[in-house]
Amino acid sequence: TYYILSWTPIGRAMYAVGGNTAAARASGINVRFTKFFAAAFAGVMSGIAGIVLMSRMNSGQPAAAESYEMDAITAVIIGGTSMSGGTGTIVNTIVGSLIIGIIKNFMNLQNINASYQKIVLGLLVMIAVIIDIQVRKSRSKG
Repeated sequence: TYYILSWTPIGRAMYAVGGNTAAARASGINVRFTKFFAAAFAGVMSGIAGIVLMSRMNSGQPAAAESYEMDAITAVIIGGTSMSGGTGTIVNTIVGSLIIGIIKNFMNLQNINASYQKIVLGLLVMIAVIIDIQVRKSRSKG
């Protein structure tokens, strides 16, 4: 993923489409194909993640990764990817994932209820989005 996003034309196109679809279209990027490629690539990566999870559990459990989508979104946002698109890196997402893992591990070691853990992660997402909005406002002013 790092290689695709950093070193290939389709990776640059994904950043462009994520940042401003109209500008990407005006610059000659095939927006429809780029969105299709992004969705297909996400599907392939999700399939691989499902296989890895299934192999760790030694069985196929339909609800095994029920709350992982929140963890993934939280890791991406904590890693600095903007919710308005066009920015973010895989390395920062990995750092965000490590931070979320550490926080969840700490809460598990402290015997914090799973419901409260979800609340804490939700608050982290809200704080990260508020910080992102403030940073975008300050960049647009200066």
